[in-house]
Amino acid sequence: KETWLVILGRVYDITNFVEEHPGGEEVLFEQAGGDATESFEDVGHSIDAREMLNQYYIGDLHPDDFKQGTKDVLLTTSSSSSSSWSNWLIPTLAVLILGVMYRYYMVDSRSS
Repeated sequence: KETWLVILGRVYDITNFVEEHPGGEEVLFEQAGGDATESFEDVGHSIDAREMLNQYYIGDLHPDDFKQGTKDVLLTTSSSSSSSWSNWLIPTLAVLILGVMYRYYMVDSRSS
């Protein structure tokens, strides 16, 4: 499976770099197929990291495609946000339910 992303209007095939990424594969997979400029800049990558991009460069994104890609990224971000929200909600609810059950059990065992 190939992994491509866009940074500053330039397309990069980072397939061979994914396993080496210091921040983990998942970070790159979340940005794959879309505009990763904001995420790349927010992290504050070093000059070496920016220079490393050159070896994965495959071309420039056409301006018409860039506008479409931005919309896709917004949709992807929205769906991944709801996914990460449910990732912490379900375990939290499970812990709360177990806590209530434990407390009920302790109160019930003391009264008998």
